[in-house]
Amino acid sequence: MHVKPKATMNMENGDAEGQEQAFLLKNSTYGSIVGPFGPLEDRVLEWSPEKRFGTCDSKGDFAHFVRSRRLVLVFHELSMTGAPISMMELATELLSCGATITAVVLSKKGGLMSELARRRIKVIEDRADFSFKTAMKADLVIAGSAVCASWTDQYIAHFPAGGSQIAWWIMENRREYFDRSKHVLHRVKMLMFLSELQSKQWLNWCQEENIKLRSQPSIVPLAVNDELAFVAGIPCSLNTPLASPEKMIEKRRLLRDAVRKEMGLKDSDMLVMSLSSINAGKGQLLLLESVNLMIDQDPLGTGSQVKKTLDIRLDESALARKHHLRGLVKKSCNADASCTNLVFDSRRKQEQAVKILIGSVGSKSNKGVGETFGRVTVEAMAFGVPVLGTDGGGTKEIVEQNVSGLFHPMGRAGNWLLAENLRYMLKNPTARKQMGKDGRKQVGKRYLKRHMYGRLVEVLTRCMRRQVASSRSLIGF
Repeated sequence: MHVKPKATMNMENGDAEGQEQAFLLKNSTYGSIVGPFGPLEDRVLEWSPEKRFGTCDSKGDFAHFVRSRRLVLVFHELSMTGAPISMMELATELLSCGATITAVVLSKKGGLMSELARRRIKVIEDRADFSFKTAMKADLVIAGSAVCASWTDQYIAHFPAGGSQIAWWIMENRREYFDRSKHVLHRVKMLMFLSELQSKQWLNWCQEENIKLRSQPSIVPLAVNDELAFVAGIPCSLNTPLASPEKMIEKRRLLRDAVRKEMGLKDSDMLVMSLSSINAGKGQLLLLESVNLMIDQDPLGTGSQVKKTLDIRLDESALARKHHLRGLVKKSCNADASCTNLVFDSRRKQEQAVKILIGSVGSKSNKGVGETFGRVTVEAMAFGVPVLGTDGGGTKEIVEQNVSGLFHPMGRAGNWLLAENLRYMLKNPTARKQMGKDGRKQVGKRYLKRHMYGRLVEVLTRCMRRQVASSRSLIGF
């Protein structure tokens, strides 16, 4: 579907968002557009998370510890991405458990400001003196990204003792983020990481730079929140006699069937989803190339047409390549009017197809450069979706090879094996279903809300405990 714009864009500011919108106005390569599915979800599930502001276990250790505490949470931005959303959910949980929360937002980029207001999370407009004074009065400051280094550095310069009240939850795993934060890592009370692999990587970098941390870092992986667990049919605090896990599993099945029908999917179709922002580091193009390899090895009627759409010129700008990915959905569709995004008809006698959904599931594909943790991966597993993941980053700590998913090497070198894994998933629906079941079990054992907050309360206890050793006692790694 392509709708012509009613008005032209003013590009005087020349900002990236304006450039992107201008590109959209000139682009006519959109295919089918499906969703949003919010109204359908509300109707089938008869429940909406917007009706709730928190799911605190009032009798738990976390609630007991944070009640009446004052905390400042530092957001590096407000985009609809992992770190800001995780920090927003943490703030919501703290509020519902009786803590006083103030948010410091370093960049208002993104669309979460209205959601923070809806959840009654107080945001300080000032990012300097007033935020420093507020932090000085807090029991603890939690910074939610390596990008918070600038604020942390300025705060400690303003209040030298302030480092002893900062817990820094670092959610990135690229060297560039280490380099921009390394000058202040040793000045905070504690570092928190999402995975063992991420922690080891950062500690190795610290050793290379001769950085001595004040305490042993902690591992606090992200988790499936109660709202998502509830819809997935996993026992949680939101269950009631009328909304038991068993009843929610049945409603989820009805919702899945309704959504697949609206998307034009048959029962025999396999949907492969890549859910992330569209950029080179997330690997959407590599996924498309892998599908093309699968077609070459098992020729299909649409193969030549698909191959043509994958031929992206190297001299195109990053913005053009980004929108070329979005544009692939129209060019790659066959003549079927119900085609949703990329459609490849495989073995037409069986009337089976692979459907590739890019952008915004039979299988969830992770083709990034090695995720730090991969919360979306855990959420997919909660719904019984098998994972096709890279064998780098935190994904290997979440997914078990040949049990809850299949691995392939990172980067373009992994395309061939991903193509093989896609073919295996397509031709073995029973194995696909079993992997989904096993992944769901893993989530229930390791990645629910109670697991994350159980670890987090241990960290908060250590951070708020009065220091016994001299501040000159440093731990080197």
